[in-house]
Amino acid sequence: MYDGSSTEALVAILRTEIAGLAPGDRLPSSRDLIARHGVGPVTVSRAIALLAAEGVVVTRPGSGTYVATRRPARSDEAADTSWQAVALAGRDLGVGADEADGADGASAPLPGGAIALSGGYPHENLQPTRALGAALARAARRPDAWHRAPAAGLAPLRAIFARQVGGGAGPEDVLVTGGGQGALSLLFRAIAAPGSPVLVESPTYPGALAAARAAGLRPVPLPMDEDGIRPELLADAFAMTGARLLYCQPTFQNPTGTVLAPERRRQLVDVARAAGAFLIEDDFARHLGHGRPVPRPLAADDRDGTVVHLTSLTKPASPSLRIGAVVARGPVMRRLQAMRRVDDFFIARPLQEAAVELLSTPAWDRHLRTLSGALRDRCAVLADALARELPEWTLARVPAGGLHLWLRLPSGLTDTAVADAARAHGVAVNAGRRYFPAEPPGAYLRLGFAAAAEPGDLPEAARRLAGAVRSLG
Repeated sequence: MYDGSSTEALVAILRTEIAGLAPGDRLPSSRDLIARHGVGPVTVSRAIALLAAEGVVVTRPGSGTYVATRRPARSDEAADTSWQAVALAGRDLGVGADEADGADGASAPLPGGAIALSGGYPHENLQPTRALGAALARAARRPDAWHRAPAAGLAPLRAIFARQVGGGAGPEDVLVTGGGQGALSLLFRAIAAPGSPVLVESPTYPGALAAARAAGLRPVPLPMDEDGIRPELLADAFAMTGARLLYCQPTFQNPTGTVLAPERRRQLVDVARAAGAFLIEDDFARHLGHGRPVPRPLAADDRDGTVVHLTSLTKPASPSLRIGAVVARGPVMRRLQAMRRVDDFFIARPLQEAAVELLSTPAWDRHLRTLSGALRDRCAVLADALARELPEWTLARVPAGGLHLWLRLPSGLTDTAVADAARAHGVAVNAGRRYFPAEPPGAYLRLGFAAAAEPGDLPEAARRLAGAVRSLG
């Protein structure tokens, strides 16, 4: 019977004995160790395995166990990696540390007791954990669950995504991706040549800015108003820059929550087509509405392949359900499929099977209804609390979907100073400047209402924010 204390005691004894041996010396046989120390064969086997895992000994089947070559002791002096600066010269990805370290600001650990108004995902208690577990269990029982998946993705999953887009899109127009961020990187590399401009909303999702710059592209800002991108400015931007690519989020835009006005949705596609350009429609928030009807995707009314549609399950389901889809028509899809074969061959089949299981059950629709109500309530709670505690802050709008509020700070405050003070007061927020592709026109904060553990945390977060502002004098 295994006795953990016996194993640990034997490991300690053997370490002492090994210290007096030279590399290559043979240890006593298992039979000798059993007799000498009065332990069982399982204890000896486990002790040797632990020492081998630590690199103290090496085992040679049929020969025995030997003292491993000792690694040189590590000094307190830091390793010298300065040579890498020369080796990497000329390979600058154009991505700053703040962009690389969590595209939506979710990677930095929070101090104990802090309330999260940062990050880009709903709290785990808003995720369909039980439905996800059940879907994964059912997927694992499929006889072909571990077979190689098609490069474009499983046919049933592609059909589901095609139906979500509508407008005649079929499974052949869908490429399953590893979430939205990887798809953005793929699209920027596939569509535009390094050094090319890419038009983006200002402000916009910093993960898109990071992916564009990593692909060697130059983000060019497009001003927005309360109805989204202005088509006449878009036409001018295409003409002035020669850009052949526009990235936008027409529905519940991150970070502002803007929904592109109905009359502008057709105009944007027409302007892009006239310029001979592609329009990447990042539809990340389609399942994050707050109960009102969500506009049709731009891709649903595009028959000529101008719109390349991007969607993902990570935000409405779970950050670890790294499943998304690109919907595109024409040669661009063939190029994307070719790049998939170079980049990663295919997306893990068990994860795709689990997504099919999840999206095909009534539990998914129930989850989306529950999530919609929870997001609507949380949004209202945080907006009301901010109006009470910080009435001088300007809320751009109470959004009809998404996960965030976008606020302009009054004169005299900077976004980074407020964000740092807020963290010191136990609340994490996103400074606004990283959402702008160029110089920000003012100081902004993005505040999330979905990442906090409970809705009751949101008024407390607003009070802490007000205290943080007062501390700045």
